[in-house]
Amino acid sequence: MANTQDATCFLVQGSCFCGQVTFGAIAPPVLSAYCHCTQCQKLTACPLVHTMHFMDTDFRWTTTGDPPQTDLDTYDNPLKPHKRRYRCKTCGVCAVSYNRNTRRFSVYAGAVKRDADGKILNWEIIKPTAHQFYGTRVMDIEDGLDKWEGYEGNSTRLG
Repeated sequence: MANTQDATCFLVQGSCFCGQVTFGAIAPPVLSAYCHCTQCQKLTACPLVHTMHFMDTDFRWTTTGDPPQTDLDTYDNPLKPHKRRYRCKTCGVCAVSYNRNTRRFSVYAGAVKRDADGKILNWEIIKPTAHQFYGTRVMDIEDGLDKWEGYEGNSTRLG
């Protein structure tokens, strides 16, 4: 269901490209990393994504109405059927995804609200802390962040 909470209570706000689908999070992400997994690469046609994971209790749809039924199409990943992607019916952008096993919503940093200068709001709260699934990277990145074979802290550190 949509949430009518005052927008000032959200640490993170975002939307699809056209703004038809909006969302917010009331707590910091439990994970914020650059993901290099092959599924993110194939699903976005990009070499990597900055993904942020929020517990489902901290995530809110802020669109008027009931977005999952009215404004969004869904796609269940056949390789990981516990992961559902929500795509705006108007602009086609994947707004968020949901993992039923971890009870987390995933948001791409590109969908997050920015200031008038184009800078992501609350960057210090949501900036990535590592590169995950770096073993399947498309390109090398030298930015001082740790690189992990899988999830940060739960796999082999690569560098």
